[in-house]
Parts: sequence; structure tokens; C-alpha cells
Amino acid sequence: MSILKIENLTKTFGEKVAVNNISINIEPGEIYGFIGHNGAGKTTTIKSCLGLMSYDNGEIFIDGINVKQDPIRCKEILAYIPDNPQLYEFLTGIQYLNFVADIFKIDKETRDQRITEYTKLFGIYDDLSMPISSYSHGMKQKIAIASAFIHEPKLLIMDEPFVGLDPVASRHVKDLMRRICDNGGAVFFSTHVLEVAEKLCDKVAIIRKGNLIAQGTMEEVKGSKSLEDVFLELEGDVSYV
Repeated sequence: MSILKIENLTKTFGEKVAVNNISINIEPGEIYGFIGHNGAGKTTTIKSCLGLMSYDNGEIFIDGINVKQDPIRCKEILAYIPDNPQLYEFLTGIQYLNFVADIFKIDKETRDQRITEYTKLFGIYDDLSMPISSYSHGMKQKIAIASAFIHEPKLLIMDEPFVGLDPVASRHVKDLMRRICDNGGAVFFSTHVLEVAEKLCDKVAIIRKGNLIAQGTMEEVKGSKSLEDVFLELEGDVSYV
């Protein structure tokens, strides 16, 4: 069974077609990259998958569950990391992580172990008593990432996940993405960093003005060329990058 299945998704805003009849299928164990310029339809697609945005036509299934019919169950098995996390900044780091653990009904022993593991991994363990309002953008991003892994999601969805992260933290995120896949889950993420996508992804889709213009395994999409070269050729305009 697919971890994420998007069937003929269409979303319009007035007369503008933001996403036009796209279909994507992500299997267990796959890291799937979603590439396109600003305004291409990436975030609209992602928010539709998360149940944060209604859509006009099509269906989305997460681990076989219809997002429209059972959005709460879908949210229980996925995690979302945005490019600019909106956190409750009046809470301390540890209060926020415990709040997320409460939502997912994680027992105290398990949450303590996971919070310690992930915050030490990202170097913010000693800052958990501080209010999130005092954190830098990078620290907020790390708290958001740690919170996403507390319930060990089966599907990880990310929108430009490496924005604001230092090289060490970026490497840890990549390792955690692969760990989810090794455990039978999947990752779906958008990025502008084509070199990262080329090295990391099992499959990739390129979206332009709401239309999928290429998708498949990395080898099928790029052949003997670089992903950047293929992207620019398909776009036909270097100003998009």
C-alpha cells in the first residue's frame, strides 16, 4: 500500500489554477522530492495533503486513509515541518515538546527518551528551559524538527526543510529522513536545493505552473545529466531558479 497517494488533484483560486490534475504515488521506503519555482504549486499540494487546504477535485490517501474522510487519523500518522515554523513562543522548548507529546498521547518514559535523543542530536538540549521567543530561527527550526519525530511518523512531509539549518543539523535531518524510510515509512519534501534532491531522493517530481512536467526515479528524470540541467531545460527559463 502506498504511504501517500495523490490522485488527480486540482486546486483553483478564482480563475487561477494552482494545481492542475496531478497524481503522485509514494511507496514505503521512498524519499520523494518535489521541485519547482516559487508559485509553481508545491505548497498548495503539500497543504492539501496535510488537510490544511480544501481542494476542488481529486483524492489524497495517507497509508490508505482518505484525507477528506478522516483527517484526524491522517494527522496521527504524519508529521509536517514547514520552512518557517509557527511555534507557541510563550512556551519554553521543553513545554512545547511536551505539549506535542500530549497531543499524540506519548507516555512519559517514551517522550523523555525521544526528547533527549533529538534535542541532544541537534544541540538544543541545554536550551530547553528558555522561552522559544528567545530562540534564533535555526533553533526554532530544530525544535520543530524534534517535535515532528516525537511520535515516529509514518509519513514525513517537509516544505524547504533545510532553510536556516547549519550543515551539521542538515546532515542529521537527512539521516532521520532515511531512518523513517528504513522503518517502512516515506518522506515527501519540496526543495530549491537541487544538489540535495539529486543526492537524497529516490524519486522526484517537477511541477511548473501547477502541472507536473516530469516525475519518476532520479535516473528516469535526469538520465546522464544533472538534475539542475534537466530542471532548467524543462523550465526553459533560468530566472525561475
